[in-house]
Amino acid sequence: MAQEAATAEARRFGRTAGLLSIGVGASGLLTYVYFALASHQLDRTEYGEIVVLWSAVFITVSTIFRPIEQLLSRTIAERQAHAMPIASPLRVAGAIQLGLAGTFAAVALALKGPLENGLLSGDSTLYWIMVSGVLAYAASFYARGFLAGSRRFSLYATLLIAEAVSRVAFACAVAFGVASGQHVVAFGVVAAPCFSVLVVPLALVGGAGRRAPAVSDPPLPGSEPAVAVMRPGAPEPVFTLAYGGGFAAAVLLVMISEQTFMSGGPLLVRAALGAAEAGFIFNMLMVARAPLVLFQAIATSLLPHLTRLRSRGRTGAQAFSLSVRSTIGAIAVFAGLVTVVLAIGGPTLMQIAFGKKFEYDRAGLVIIAVGMGLYLSAATLNQAAFAQGQARRSAMRWVACAAGFLVWNLLPVLDEYRRVEIGFAVAAAALCGLLYLLYRRPLAHPGDIMEPGSPEELEARLAAADEAG
Repeated sequence: MAQEAATAEARRFGRTAGLLSIGVGASGLLTYVYFALASHQLDRTEYGEIVVLWSAVFITVSTIFRPIEQLLSRTIAERQAHAMPIASPLRVAGAIQLGLAGTFAAVALALKGPLENGLLSGDSTLYWIMVSGVLAYAASFYARGFLAGSRRFSLYATLLIAEAVSRVAFACAVAFGVASGQHVVAFGVVAAPCFSVLVVPLALVGGAGRRAPAVSDPPLPGSEPAVAVMRPGAPEPVFTLAYGGGFAAAVLLVMISEQTFMSGGPLLVRAALGAAEAGFIFNMLMVARAPLVLFQAIATSLLPHLTRLRSRGRTGAQAFSLSVRSTIGAIAVFAGLVTVVLAIGGPTLMQIAFGKKFEYDRAGLVIIAVGMGLYLSAATLNQAAFAQGQARRSAMRWVACAAGFLVWNLLPVLDEYRRVEIGFAVAAAALCGLLYLLYRRPLAHPGDIMEPGSPEELEARLAAADEAG
């Protein structure tokens, strides 16, 4: 019975992730089209400056705003699974998000000169697009977290598609001669999050604080319940700013590391060789970035899915493991196919996609394709670690691998392009191995001892109880 329940739960998750992947896959394809059109319509330097703008915006928003998305996703899923109100987490997460947005605005204004002249080639318009785009993404990422945690994945996909359609519309306007110039293409970066939040009124229909029925297996003999279910008349557990900030801080480190892998290469090349060369390495890394956009659909549904399974005792544990294994298996097949295709015709395909401004290296494309498979596997294991209550320990591993990636790229070996390619693949392999060990052994080590009664201690105790079971 337990095996049948686990299989049914895994299949249910597969259908959900599959449906969401259709929407997010369309969003990822449109993002790819945006850069392909920009590459064909702009010269090497102008395209490189668009890449630098994009990288700066997405390093920033993924670092400071995506942690709130993850925080809301995990907390709302857990609370709705046990019939707890979600109004308090929404308020606290909103306060954190507003504080982060205000801090960014103040820092960006204080550093206007260095950002505008040093990063964006002295272009004031690109600077204001960057600042406005980052602030607009604060609302977009907050909405994503609410939709993911509430399992309203159709609206989540609609938000992402609206974002991608509005962005690519500006590149299309230039491609079809309706408008012209680099700035028109760049305006898509700020228009996208603005249009995406138009789905928020739909998300609010039906009420944000609705409850879901409690689902939980009895605790195993000798163990404590995985998650306490609210009893009638019992006070609601307090969701404090300290808890929200603590979990978000761990995810913050993960997001900084993730953007170091995905966007750090173009910025490092920009500093060493110039904007045009940054555009080249960005196109190379699209081999990894494009599948990562698609994987966000699975990752978004995977975290609340695994979190719920953690609350269901023995049955949930089997489904948890099966969901992780099947996701990694699908990634391995996909990465293998991509590697074969790129080994056969990678340079030609890249020039078809991005134009003939650059000569693409077959070996570099294959290296990045292998790294892509390892990186997506690591991202899956990271979601499993978060669901196991191991956010802090997972973050430490991400930071270590990202630091290694940066150190490698600063060494005077090989050329700048090959350092980025090899560094990405090796760092992804190391991260995948470290997170696999964490996934297999989620018990807290002596160095992870926390204050009694803290939210971190509770998460570690729940992970230990499930592992012992």
